[in-house]
Amino acid sequence: MPDLSFQPQSPLVSADWLHAHLGQRDLVVVDCRFALMQPEAGQLAYSVGHIPGALYFHLNHHLSGPVQPTRRGGRHPLPTVEQFVQTLESSGIGNNSTVVAYDDSRFAFASRLWWLLRYLGHDRVAILDGGFDSWVQHGYAVDHDAPTLEPQTFMPAVHTNWVVDKSGVEARQGVASAALVDSRSADRYRGEREPIDPKAGHIPGAANRFWQEVTDAQGYGRSLEEQQERWRDVAEAEEIVVYCGSGVTACVNLLSLELAGLGPGKLYAGSWSDWCSYDGAAVERYRDDLNGADDTSG
Repeated sequence: MPDLSFQPQSPLVSADWLHAHLGQRDLVVVDCRFALMQPEAGQLAYSVGHIPGALYFHLNHHLSGPVQPTRRGGRHPLPTVEQFVQTLESSGIGNNSTVVAYDDSRFAFASRLWWLLRYLGHDRVAILDGGFDSWVQHGYAVDHDAPTLEPQTFMPAVHTNWVVDKSGVEARQGVASAALVDSRSADRYRGEREPIDPKAGHIPGAANRFWQEVTDAQGYGRSLEEQQERWRDVAEAEEIVVYCGSGVTACVNLLSLELAGLGPGKLYAGSWSDWCSYDGAAVERYRDDLNGADDTSG
C-alpha cells in the first residue's frame, strides 16, 4: 500500500518539506532543469550537483515526442501516452509514487512534468517552490550520482479533454464561454519580436498572461490572491485554453490556474509553433504601451 502520510497539500512544496520527506518510500524526485538554447545544459547541471536521489528528465528526450518534419504539432509535441508511461515505469515511477519536480527556471520545465502526470490521471505530484536554488540556499546537501530505481507499473487514466489542437482552438474562437490565453512575453505576443518561430504575432482573440508572472523574481510562487488576480478577467469562462511557444511554459499558467482554484484549464499542445506552421493560419499583430520582457522559453 502507498504511504499517504506525507502527501503534498498543494501543487507547490517547500525545500523544508522536501528535505523532511526525502528518502520516504514512494517519493520520487525529478530534476527537470533545461535551457532551450543549450539543450544539454540541464543534464550537465544535474551531473555537477542535484538533490540527493533525484532522477533527471530531459525536455526533448523524456517530456516531449519527436518533432515532425512539417513542424505540425509544434517544437515540443507531447509524448504519446505509451511513450510517457514507458518513461515513467522504467524510471521507477508508478501509480503509488509521489513525484516532486524541480528546475531552476521559475517552474518552466518542472511544470511540464507536473502537467503531464496530472494529464495521465496522477495527482500525487508537486513542484519544488523556488526550485533548485531554494534547496541550495537552505544549505541542504547535493549529490552527484544518478540513482537506479526499480521499475514500477503505471496505469494511466488520461484526461483526453485537457488537450486541444488547432481545430479545437478555431472552434472556440469567438465563443463567449471560452477564453484563449497566450503565455509568452508581451513583445512576442504583440508581434514585435519572435526569436524562435518563423512568424511573429499571436492567435486572434487571445489574451496575454506572461508565464513568468506566476512567480516572483526569486522563483517562488506568488500568493493565492495574486494568482487569482491574474485571471480575474477570464475567471467566468467555462473553458480556458492556454498556449505558449511550444506547449511548455503554458504549463506554468496551467499551474497558476490550479493555484487560483480555477480548475485544470486546457492546453493547446502545439501552441504558437504549431499554429504558425500552417500557411493560412490567421495571425494578429499590434503594438500598445505594454512593456515587453525577455522570454526565450518554449
